[in-house]
Parts: sequence; structure tokens; C-alpha cells
Amino acid sequence: MRPVIRHIVDELPAPDNSVLAEARRAEATRENHGRFIERIAALHAVEQRAPARPIPWPGRLRIAAFNAERLKYCAGTRALLDRVGAHVALLSEVDVGMARSGNVHTVRRLTGDTGEGYLYGVEFVELDLGGVSEMRLHAGERNACSFHGNAVVTGLALAEPCLIPLEESGFWFPGRKGVQRRIGGRMALAARIADAPRPLWVVSTHLESKTDEADRHLQVQALLRALDGFAPHDACIVGGDFNTKALPRDAGERDRMLAEPARYEPLFADLEKAGFAWVDANAPRPTQRTGPANKPRPPFGKLDWLVFRGLEAEAPKVVPALDGNGRPISDHEMVVVDVSL
Repeated sequence: MRPVIRHIVDELPAPDNSVLAEARRAEATRENHGRFIERIAALHAVEQRAPARPIPWPGRLRIAAFNAERLKYCAGTRALLDRVGAHVALLSEVDVGMARSGNVHTVRRLTGDTGEGYLYGVEFVELDLGGVSEMRLHAGERNACSFHGNAVVTGLALAEPCLIPLEESGFWFPGRKGVQRRIGGRMALAARIADAPRPLWVVSTHLESKTDEADRHLQVQALLRALDGFAPHDACIVGGDFNTKALPRDAGERDRMLAEPARYEPLFADLEKAGFAWVDANAPRPTQRTGPANKPRPPFGKLDWLVFRGLEAEAPKVVPALDGNGRPISDHEMVVVDVSL
């Protein structure tokens, strides 16, 4: 697996179309997948844009984590972040140069003229137009860059950014249901808040949705090993879509789900051993919702989390992912918490 990636660029280079065409024709083996990872430069770098005028350390941070469902609805996401007053947004499912989201750089569109900076890292280079419905809706179109990944958006100055590969098994290289072939793997983006009075790291991640709790456990172990290498005792908050689908969905079990999630998802035992907590940072409510494509349907699960160490956390919220007209902008709600050193 790739080591922690610290190469920073102003703009990730689009992959060569001939390489992607070759990948589509290749036998879907783990060895071939690894060779294509090596040949795509964007999988070995992090794109960073600094804030135009970094805001001073506020003393208390409001952190939001949001699976933005391709970040197709930039205006609605922008309004939602402004409404909750997030100092740092940890985003997953973020497209850049994908036909299904308008072939734009969605993070630049999101930050617009706000003066905020961002980090962006590629989770997958997409070989198709997306899932089955996206293939149908965008038939005949082409992707400009084919990037899908995670982002950190903030007006605070960030230092020591890096991308942490969590797996690169090639699970998605054959595709699912005959489409959505991908090169890459689940990952996390991490950076240190430059002006915090002592080291404080923010981490955006997205765990695998189509495997099981044992696989998610391995991905969190990879994340913790990396953090132990460069921030072993530092304050840290990790947020994102953990895809904790083994957790109970019955309303009567939600408090127990917060108190004892390791009974269902073993990744929480490793987080606790590494000094992370979650009870004060998460409301006992589901974070799925019926999204723009009219799915999923209830009962909804709690998939999105904020976990922390070396911090005090309070006022956790699950914020409905709706635009100003009450229309959904994702199939996940936004989760928010206030933290202080």
C-alpha cells in the first residue's frame, strides 16, 4: 500500500485518457490495479489552496462533517455550511471533473469568493460515468478529470497536509453491477491547524460502503497507524462517513449505540484504545436521509461520525441536508460539533 502522501500541488493533473482506456480493457486483477495506481499522478498528491486571508484562531471550533453526494449541489451545501457557521468542513464524496456533477471543480465552486482555502485528495479515479442511474442520465457524456474524493474546507491556515491511504485492494476495479469501475481506494485527508496554541489535527475520511464491519475495522487500523506515526499524542478530530451499517437502527437502541458501538462495529474499540471518544460529539440520531434520487428509504442508520481526542466537545447536532426550498442535497445529513482545546 502507498505510504502517507505529502506531495502538495496547486492543481491535480488529469489522468491521461489512454491510461484510463487501457485500464478499462485490462483484466480486473489486484496486480493490474496496483500498476494503474502507480501510473496516475493524481493518486500520489494532495491539492491545496490556502485561504486568501486566514482567519485567526477562534478558541472554539465548529466542525462539520458531510457526505456531500458528489457535491453536485454546491449552492445548497454552501448555504448549509454558512447556516451552521462551520469553521472547518470535512467533506466526502466530492467530485472534480465528473460529468454527473457538471464537469466542474466542485470544491473551488463551493469556496467561490468566500476566501476559504481547501485540501482535496483523490479517493477514486472513475472509469465510468458513475452508478447505474448516473450512467443512464449522462449517457454519451465524458468526464473531464474523473476524480472522486475527500476535502477539507476552512478559512483557517493548515499545515503539514497529507493523504493517508486506508486500503488499495482493488475492490472497485471490477466495478459493481457491470459499471462503476474505479482505480484507487478509501483514504483520509489530514492537516494540522497552523495557529492552534498546541498541535490539533483535523481529518476527513470515508470508509467502504460495500463490504463489512471487519473491513471497516482494518481501514480504521490503517488510519490510526498513520496518526501514530506523525501525531501520536496530539489533539485530533476525525469526521466523515464511517458507513457503520452494522449498528442497530431501532429508535430504542440509539442511546446504547452511542454508549456501546464496539458491540456491532469493532473499529470503535481501536478508536477508544487510541484515546478517541465520541459520545459528546454525536447526537443519538440517524444520519441517513432520502436524498435527491429518492433513496434510501427508512429505516435510516447512523453512518456519519465525529470522533475526537485531546479536546472538549459539546453541542453535537444532526443538521438536515436541505436547501432553502426544503429539497434534499444529499442522502446524508450533516453532523456538527463544537470543540475546544
